[in-house]
Amino acid sequence: MGYGVKQTPAISVITVALNAAETIKDCVESVKDQSYPCEHIIIDGCSSDDTANLAKKYASQTALIISEQDHGTYDAMNKGLALATGDVIGILNADDFYPHDDILAKVANCLADPDADACYGDLVYVDRADTCRVTRYWKSCQCDPEFFYKGWMVPHPTLYVRRGIYQRYGGFNVNLGSSADYELELRFFLRHGIRAKYIPEVLVVMRAGGWSNSSLLNRLRANRFDREAWTVNGLNPRHLTTILKPIRKVAQYFLRPAK
Repeated sequence: MGYGVKQTPAISVITVALNAAETIKDCVESVKDQSYPCEHIIIDGCSSDDTANLAKKYASQTALIISEQDHGTYDAMNKGLALATGDVIGILNADDFYPHDDILAKVANCLADPDADACYGDLVYVDRADTCRVTRYWKSCQCDPEFFYKGWMVPHPTLYVRRGIYQRYGGFNVNLGSSADYELELRFFLRHGIRAKYIPEVLVVMRAGGWSNSSLLNRLRANRFDREAWTVNGLNPRHLTTILKPIRKVAQYFLRPAK
């Protein structure tokens, strides 16, 4: 698609939180400590605990903190997208944090390439109590649209996308439950053919405990939403595409990032 002159972009980071008092400090401090400055937008869904106050205490003084009712995680993310002013937008949820303070510098350097619409990297899941213990390693690779038909997807918490792409193709589909990020990727990468660069290192650390995998019922519901994500984009998955998607995750429990 191309964006003209090569220059490092301004970055906006969106953090969505609800009753995240136990983890919000790690999240917002990891943003504040980045060597590359960013606009930090924190959307709190009227938490009943001390999330909002802790965000104000530990986040950058320039962070925008909004605490109000929303209709779930992806509705809150869409609020953040509407408020963001950076050239590039990333999402770092309240349970997540950056592994070191040069992550956004690497993102900015990658997206200084005017021909890149987005970038992403690897993701690690860690024990909620012991964040030094890796429980799952999502090792990614350079995107090939054909991979989506084999159950592949970008590690969505590591995805940084130019704001113009969101403005052109829309934000998260709040009707698709936990598959809203999957649908967004299908829409961006397959339907509209955006061009992304892979950064071959861990960009985000996530505490384990995702909703979609928390029970068999939730996994079945997520699989139904995965199929619908193809339908709403006028795309046709192959016979085993949505079955392969959760199966691909199995190997992630045995891999570990290089020291």
